[in-house]
Amino acid sequence: MKAAGVLVLISCLVTVTEPKVYTRCKLAKIFARAGLDNYKGFLLGNWICMAYYESHYNTSALTTLKDGSTDYGIFQINSFTWCRDKKLQEKNHCHIACSDLLTDDLTDAIICAKRIVKETKGMNYWQGWKNNCEGQDLSEWKRGCEVSRVETRPQMPRADSHDV
Repeated sequence: MKAAGVLVLISCLVTVTEPKVYTRCKLAKIFARAGLDNYKGFLLGNWICMAYYESHYNTSALTTLKDGSTDYGIFQINSFTWCRDKKLQEKNHCHIACSDLLTDDLTDAIICAKRIVKETKGMNYWQGWKNNCEGQDLSEWKRGCEVSRVETRPQMPRADSHDV
């Protein structure tokens, strides 16, 4: 009986820690609803293309860099400047824990990505976008996803977020 309880607990933990890898169209719909289509002049295809080349749509993607910082989540947001990891020298411009960028709920990641685009004046922050998406016809990235009719929902500002 005790062993069965332990197995159930272990299976629950395994379920919680499995990464979420979105499909291109599911991500396109989430991004469109979050107001990323034409955010600061970047059409939806830019966001979908960038997320693919940064993380292959994987919410739990982690990349440790040579400088000791880590890129987190679907947008590979860096710990040194944009989120709070364990180190004290981090700037945390997005005012979030880096672990919040690894969840299936993309709200924090999207808010932070918008902040990055606003503060850095574009998408050049992401090498995946710069090397593979910039200047390309990106209409194929949303083709077949039925996002043209998706309405943008206004997003309520969070208590700890600033003007994004």
